[in-house]
Amino acid sequence: MDERGARNETGSRLADSLAAERTFLAWIRTGLALMGFGFVVARFGVFLHEIQPAAHTRSAHNVGLSLWLGTALIALGVLVNRLSGVGAAADQAEGLPFRHREFACSGRR
Repeated sequence: MDERGARNETGSRLADSLAAERTFLAWIRTGLALMGFGFVVARFGVFLHEIQPAAHTRSAHNVGLSLWLGTALIALGVLVNRLSGVGAAADQAEGLPFRHREFACSGRR
């Protein structure tokens, strides 16, 4: 293989590695956003319950619904983060680029 072909192959592998890293980080951000939004939804029911006496009205909002929905969103965010780590480990097993993804998810050194 000539020098130009080797350089193109190295550049291609680098581009694939960087694309895999960006995708992995996007999934991590998505999982964190889901968990944050789930926390906000879960706390919103408590907020409505607390302001109800100040409004002197009876609220039709059920606190339990927002708590369960918020908990489900938090669980979905955790699942997204775990599955992105599993995907990274599978890529590593296949010899694909960006080998340090598994350590970012599991916390192992």
